[in-house]
Formats: sequence, C-alpha cells, structure tokens
Amino acid sequence: MEPVRESDTAATPVGAADLFDASTDAAAVISQDGAVFGWTRGAEALLGYSAPEMVGTRAGRLLAMPEDPGRISGVADRCRAGSGWSGTIPVRHRDGHRFDVRLRISASFRMGGRECFLVSARGQHQQWTMAQSVLDGFLTRSPVGMAVLDRDLRYVWLNDTLERLSGVPRQERLGRRLSELLPGLQGEALEKLMRKVLATGVPVTDYEYSGWVWADPHRRHAYSSSFFPLLDADDTVTGICYMVLDVTERWAARRILSMVNEAGTSIGTTLDVLRTAEELADFAVPRFADFVAVDLLESVLSREDHGTWLSDAGPEPARPAMRRAALRSVREGCPEALYRVGDRIGFRSPPHDARTLVEGDPLFIPFLHAEQEPWVAAEPPRAERVREFGMHSLISVPVRARNTALGVATFVRTTNPAPFASDDVLLARELVARAAVCLDNARRYTREHTAALTLQRSLLPTALSGGTALDVASSYLPADPTGGVGGDWFDVIPLSGARVGLVVGDVVGHGIGAAASMGRLRTAVQTLADMELPPDELLAHLDDLVLRLGCEEAVSGAGARVTAAFTGATCLYAVYDPVTRRCAMARAGHPLPVVVPPDGPAHFPEIPAGPPLGLGGMAFEATEIELAEHSLLGLYTNGLIQGCEDVERGMARLAEALTHAEPDLERLCTAVVDELVPRPQPDDIALLLTRTHALGTDRVVSWDVPDDPSAVGEMRALAARQVMEWGLGELVMTTELLVSELVTNAIRYAAPPIRLRLLRDARLTCEVADASSTAPRLRHARSTDEGGRGLFLVAQLSLRWGARYTGDGKIIWAEQEIP
Repeated sequence: MEPVRESDTAATPVGAADLFDASTDAAAVISQDGAVFGWTRGAEALLGYSAPEMVGTRAGRLLAMPEDPGRISGVADRCRAGSGWSGTIPVRHRDGHRFDVRLRISASFRMGGRECFLVSARGQHQQWTMAQSVLDGFLTRSPVGMAVLDRDLRYVWLNDTLERLSGVPRQERLGRRLSELLPGLQGEALEKLMRKVLATGVPVTDYEYSGWVWADPHRRHAYSSSFFPLLDADDTVTGICYMVLDVTERWAARRILSMVNEAGTSIGTTLDVLRTAEELADFAVPRFADFVAVDLLESVLSREDHGTWLSDAGPEPARPAMRRAALRSVREGCPEALYRVGDRIGFRSPPHDARTLVEGDPLFIPFLHAEQEPWVAAEPPRAERVREFGMHSLISVPVRARNTALGVATFVRTTNPAPFASDDVLLARELVARAAVCLDNARRYTREHTAALTLQRSLLPTALSGGTALDVASSYLPADPTGGVGGDWFDVIPLSGARVGLVVGDVVGHGIGAAASMGRLRTAVQTLADMELPPDELLAHLDDLVLRLGCEEAVSGAGARVTAAFTGATCLYAVYDPVTRRCAMARAGHPLPVVVPPDGPAHFPEIPAGPPLGLGGMAFEATEIELAEHSLLGLYTNGLIQGCEDVERGMARLAEALTHAEPDLERLCTAVVDELVPRPQPDDIALLLTRTHALGTDRVVSWDVPDDPSAVGEMRALAARQVMEWGLGELVMTTELLVSELVTNAIRYAAPPIRLRLLRDARLTCEVADASSTAPRLRHARSTDEGGRGLFLVAQLSLRWGARYTGDGKIIWAEQEIP
C-alpha cells in the first residue's frame, strides 16, 4: 500500500477500467503497516524478488519514488470503506531498472488478527506502433464518420462510414469543401466552426445540426459533430479532423416529446368521449398525418361496459365490434373514408385485428400498396380509395389505457410524399397514449355513478335468510345520480343456537369511496358477529376499526386528496333469540328501530343512542326487549324518514305505513318505500323488515348436568333418545360423541351449574353451558398423549362449533347438518 503518482489521484474502483486478464497478475498480501504477508510466483517474476526475500519485510523498498504517508492513509481509508483502489505507480526491479506497474488494491480484510489488503499488479508495456495499413483499416471500418480537411477546409481523406452517411461518393468529396457539397446540412455554419478551431486550437465537441441528405431525401436527419486540429511534429496546425455521429433517433425523441407536450394542451379539454376522439384527429392532421380515423369499441361508446380487459387472448381472440368515433383529413369532407362517424366497423386483419388490441403493438406499413395487402384487396371499395387518394403509408395504434383496450387510431399519409418512419411510430404511440388516458377519464367520469352502484349492490347481500327464526324482506334504492351513491347497507347473519343477527348502517358521504367503506364495515360486522360478541361490544370494536382506518387514510393521504377516507358511519346491531323471543340491540348514532306487535300499534323502543362510529371516547349500551311471536321488526336508514322536514313526522309516517294489513312481507316492504320516499331522492334508502317466530318446546330440550363424571353416560343416553324422537337416527352416533366430549370437558375443567341443551332448527345444535369464563382451546395432541383430543373430535364431527359468553359464564356449541 504505497504512494501513487500525481496523475493517479482520481483513482477508479477496482474493475472499472481493467481490460486485462487478472489471472496472470503479480499478487501480494500486505498488512496495514506495510509488511508483506504473502508473495506469489507472479510477483517474483515481475519484480525479481523471491518469497523468502520479501515476506516479513516492508513493501516500501520496492517503490521508485518517495513515500507519501498522507496519500497512503487516504487510499487505506478508501479500501476500508469497501471500494478498493487502482492506479499506476513506478517500482524498481531487483536488477535496478525502473518501470511502471498497474496496481489494484482490494477492500480490507482480516487475516491472523491483522488488517490486510490484497495487492495485484501488472507491468505497463510499451505501446506498439501500428502500421499504416492497420491504421487505415481501423479508421475505414469505424462506426463513426471521420474526415481530414486541410487548412482551406477541403477534403483530404474520409472513411467509408462518412461516405455512407451523406451518400456523396468519396471521389466527389476529395478536394472540395463541405458547403459546396451539402448545402442542406448547414455547411457554412460548420465551416465557421472549423475555422474557429483552426484559429484557436480549441476542439468543439457534440455540435448538433439537422437537414436532408442525398442518401435519404425524404427524411430529416440529425448529426452530432466534433472538430479538433491536427498538428505536425513542430506543433504546427496542418489541418482539421472531424467526426460525425447520426443522432437522428435522439433528435426524433426530443421532437416527439415536444409534440406530445403540445398535444397535452389540445387533447382532453372536455370529459366527453367523442369530443376527445375528435381532438386527437384534429391535432394529428395535418402536422403528422393527412388522414386520421379513430374507431372505439361499442362498449366504450354505449357506456354499458368498461372496455376490453387486456389478458392472454389465446390463439383466437374475441372480435368485439367497433364504431367510428372521429374522422379528419386534409381533404374537405374526408373522401378517403369508407366508413363515416357512427358506422359500425368489424375487425379486419391486419389493422383491426383483435390481437392488435390485446397485445398493443402498432401496425406499421411504411409502403402501402392496395394489391399487396390482402386486407385491402379483400374489400374492393377500400382498395379503390387507397389507389384514388394515394394512401401510401399507414400506422395503426391500439387505444389502450389502464390495462384496458378502448379502440384503434389509424394514421395515413396521402399528400405528404415522405413515408412514415420508425420514429413516427413512437410519436403515434405517444399521441394515442395521451388521448387514451383522456378517453378513459371521460369514460370513467360518465360511469362513476354506475360503477359505485354496481359496487354497492355487489357488496350488499344477494339473498337474506332468517332461518326458522325470522321471515326477512329488504329494499334498497340508490340516491339520485346527481347526489351520488351512498354507503347504506344491511345484513342478516345466522348465529349459533338458532339466533339471528340483524344489522343496518349508513356510511357518511357518497360515491365509490362510501360504497367501498360500506363493504369493509359489512365484512367487519360479519366477522365480529361470528365471534359471538354482544351488540354493545360489537359496536365498540367496530368504532375502534373506523378510528384506525381513518387514521391510516389520513396518514397515507397527507398532502393529497383521499377519495375513500373514512369520515364516520352509523350502525344498529340486533340479535334475536327465537327460543326466548328476546332481542338485544345497540346503536351507534342510528335511527331507532320500529316494532309492530301482532295485536298492537307500532312503536319505537327506547335504545340509548350512542355516538356515531369513528368519534371514539364514549361507550355503547345494549337494550334487550321481548318480542311477541309474529311481531314486525323494522330496521332502516335515515334516508327513509328524511323526506319530511321533521324527523319525528317521518317516523310517524313509517309507523303508520307498517300497520297496513299486508301479509306478504316483500310487498309490504315495497309499499312502504314507495309511500315514504320522495322523487328525486337525495339519499340512499335501505329498509330491512323481519317477522319473528318462536322456537317451540317441541324443538328445544335441556337437562341439568350433575357435577359428576358418571353423569356423562346418562346425558349421552338422554340426547340419543331425543334425537331418535326427532327422527334423526342418522345423527345419533355423532350426537352421542359430541355430548360426551362437551359434557366431560365441562365437568372436568368448568364450574357448575352445567346444562345441556339440544335445538332442532335448520340444523341440530348441541350446547353445554357452564359458569366458567375460561375459553376452550383447540389443540392437536401428540401420539403419546393420553388426552387433549376432545375439542379436536368436536371440530371434526360437527359442521361448525364455537363458544359464546353469557352473563353467567359461557356456552360451548356444535352444529350438525340435518340430512
């Protein structure tokens, strides 16, 4: 690790410029204090010292220059940072002669408790002199155009590449000046630059210019040139050399960017699909094409679908029909068009092939001939127009945005003699991509209400069932389109023990965000209900969820508009037990439910209001009421009663409407909504009506279980006898096993009193209640364990099982499907 020459201070990381094979390098391991730890045969061959002569000595004696401790420290710090170092230093051979070596130092590592560096080196050999023939071959075959001019700026020599770039033969160039040969390439400006280089000796690099050349007269080319003076042995300027690169692609990219930026202010000025298509055609004619046709999928124009989702189309992709949305031509009336705006256009290969839409690759035909294109020849009127109006070059680009295919845009040149080139394809793609985003924005804007409504209907339950406990009917009406879809929802959730959970809620706000929030809350309520939580605890957990989601969205949407933020919601949750005919309810800022007994007037039970979800800091209270059999229970959102200026008046109208003697619950639900809802309606409407039933004593049986293990057999026998009386002989064996395991666990691990109950509803349910609040836990016993398989057997034998807590303890239940 020794000093380097001043020219090597800007060292590069190891490997950055190494063009030689490192397998033959001389190598040594040197410690941080300069002592040699290891010495290879390659090092011996390079410097003449053997390993025994070098190991243990300082490496500094090999240098042919004074040591520089400061620079050594800097190189060491760089290697400790893991970057490595490389450079050229002078060294002295054992025989005394001096020479330069290319040195590479690795990142530091530990060896034998000391910090070490791997140093490899290779001698710098004297450059070999190229023969004139070798030099001529190198210059002739260079990919860069090169030429030598004398002091009068006349050509003395040029390579084949330059001759090929310009198209001017070498014989015509030699002895002549650039301005005489290529006036279309800013010859006078280039010669002015070259005279400046001759006068000052300062090179000019990367000077860009554009123009037309003989080799390609229909396409504008761009070039980058560099000029530097040529000196003789006496440093006298004898001429100038210049090198030329064709940078047409780079120049075209800047042109594309400029035109695309201009298109951004001209396309998409309105949220109208047809107008946006017209703006694309207007912008492209005549600055890019002579004729433009924009064809869009019928689903995009009809507003019935979302376009074609891009996916693997298979060997035979679908062929959706399109309609012409826009036409523009340099000729008045667009006589080139075979189809007019509004006409239906079927897919035809290749410009309207379905795979073009799906795969997204543009169709590029630089030279269009009616006789050589099957898709043109197959339709004589089209072929006639191609010939008549001189359509000679075509680009067809799929209109795609956000992974959706919307249509195809076709660009044609007729009066412009220059055919489309590859950079024109890039420009067409960029223009269509910009227009596609605007088209998709317009399409999405016009469909936002439909999309929100579809989302909400998909999140609402498609079929409701209250089992044998409840008859259920529901009605949902979205708000008027000007108000936007809201977040109203309702649900009926089957619970254990033949019970049913009823929920209705309303998310604050309108639009897709409110519908999405509604779906999240409905899913959360279903999950919490499956945990057998009482109504007040369920709302407390739901309130925490809304608070958390609101905080998350506030953080993620900081500094930006959040489209689906949780701003709050109201909810009412009720649990009806058909065995006891009792209904527990709790509400979070939601309107009161309505109850219509079979022999009395409608009334609204007093339930503590509770705060709306998302406020936090306040508790929810549950109320339990008893419902007579065949009572009518109605849950609704505030949109149903807000048609009147007075909310109490709206509630009174609802109570009056529910007293109609209509036995059919569905028709009653529809009639109530039709009577109460104004037109147009400013908010969503949700109404859930239920008619209660009781589970008779012939379907429920229970026994007290003595706190004695010997009682298990008796309970098993009683349960088997009852199942046989219900005509469910196929379930006797599994019922005995379930009773045996549940009762045994209750006697062994729980506290009395213990009670066994069987319910025959839509399913056969076995329940064991005890006074303990200890939660059961399902575990998988090992093969050597003598116990621990009780709940595992229960889970295997039953359709589903679980536990719910009561005021006196808990209930373990298991359900079986009735054959």
